[in-house]
Amino acid sequence: MGDLGWIFISTLLINNFVLAYFLGLCPFLGVSGKLETSFRLGLATIFVMVITALCAWILNTYILIYAPYLRLISFIVVIASVVQLIEMAIKKLSPALFRALGIFLPLITTNCAILGLAIFATNKGYGLWQGLVYALGAGCGFTLAIVLMAGLREEVEMSNVPTMVKGIAFNLIVSGILSMAFMGFAGLFSAG
Repeated sequence: MGDLGWIFISTLLINNFVLAYFLGLCPFLGVSGKLETSFRLGLATIFVMVITALCAWILNTYILIYAPYLRLISFIVVIASVVQLIEMAIKKLSPALFRALGIFLPLITTNCAILGLAIFATNKGYGLWQGLVYALGAGCGFTLAIVLMAGLREEVEMSNVPTMVKGIAFNLIVSGILSMAFMGFAGLFSAG
């Protein structure tokens, strides 16, 4: 159980997909304008990552042992299928969220963090439970990063910030500072 906890914490904080590996930057910078939208996109991403990890484990264990050269294309097909199912479900259950997410919901299909998750979990040789915890940690880390960014962006809209720093400049400065802050967790956990 300790290994699973370490995998989760490591992926959530130390090896955060957005702030350490710089994967998934398009939705991180594009959708993080509103806190509510960011949180919901984060939840959708967590769901896609967990389902992708489950499907990747099934593919690696039972199918791709006979054709490992099909690994990448198989992962892409699984991710695209899962995102299509989520898109249809959100459109049916919450049309307002569907409109708020706009083009970024289909972009989950091309979110390199999700493809990276499937490849990393495979390369690390994770079993079923390890892969699911890894996916949950990666999804929660993505959600944490995007919600932090959204909160900071909402604060800046209400604050008196020089015009030169607003917009893209602010987003990139804050992204760099958040990335450095999350890299500090590596030293914290290695010292203990």
